[in-house]
Amino acid sequence: MTDIREQLARDLLNAPYDELSQQKKSVIDLIADQKPSGLGPLAKVDERDGWERLADNVARVGGSWGFIISFGIVLVIWVSGNIALAARAFDPYPFIFLNLMLSMVAALQAPVIMMSQNRQGAIDRAAAEHDYIVNLRAELEIMLLHDKLDALRERDILARTDVISAQLKQLCDDVAVLKAKT
Repeated sequence: MTDIREQLARDLLNAPYDELSQQKKSVIDLIADQKPSGLGPLAKVDERDGWERLADNVARVGGSWGFIISFGIVLVIWVSGNIALAARAFDPYPFIFLNLMLSMVAALQAPVIMMSQNRQGAIDRAAAEHDYIVNLRAELEIMLLHDKLDALRERDILARTDVISAQLKQLCDDVAVLKAKT
């Protein structure tokens, strides 16, 4: 079984199978076993826990125009309401309570968004690795197809050469017979 893998590694990658990286070994194994490359990391069942889903939802909502516009509307209402109420304002002009709320939202929202981005980065890296394996396998399969086509062409040329040689020999024999008659 390893002789097929060793032969593929030497033919396609010009290296012994044992010296290949784990990725390249997996590609050679897939070619040798003639198995599909798989669906990749994005096709997996959702394995996120509740906190990861919450982080993803916060990042999705917090990074949208809807959130920015609605947050801007709330700020305008807060500021204009407190200016209009001037003497009886809940949060008078320097809007200290509003600043406190905005700071708390930013302090909590930023790390949650970063958690979501880190997880998405890991998914993107896994997808890139899967794409690399699929591309490498496709390239190696194309190289195998080229080798097969070259072998077919060589066999065809040899067969045609044999036919031409046989016809040439027959013609030489016919010429020799005609010379002998004259």
